[in-house]
Amino acid sequence: MVKIYIAGKIRTENERMLLEKVDNLCKELGFDTFLPHRDVGLAASIKDVKRIFKGDIIDGFKDCKIVIAVLDGLHVGAGTAWELGYAYVKGIPAIGIKTDEPVEDAFEELSAILIGSMPIVSSLDELKNRLIKISSNPEA
Repeated sequence: MVKIYIAGKIRTENERMLLEKVDNLCKELGFDTFLPHRDVGLAASIKDVKRIFKGDIIDGFKDCKIVIAVLDGLHVGAGTAWELGYAYVKGIPAIGIKTDEPVEDAFEELSAILIGSMPIVSSLDELKNRLIKISSNPEA
């Protein structure tokens, strides 16, 4: 089964709800998922750093084949940007999803590097179509 790492900001309930919608979509299509706030929890203080890093990165990326990154908001979260860079270096393909505005209008917030490193879809329906193609041909 193909494992998908779902990245995105997790500080607010609305941010987590969007990540959970992506997670539900992935599961409906038969993918295994890793969702940091569900599978590791949130960091309450600096004391949680080692637990979060081990859980999210060392364990979370193990056997991961795809990263889906939620890019909504005025900026990409620092953790999300780091996870995308890590995935890129590891050769793990990523798909961005930005539902709150067109990528062209968010050029300054997203940066040419993020935009150039992965396809970015604008809706859950577009993400679903892309994932259906992947599930029918996992090597593509």
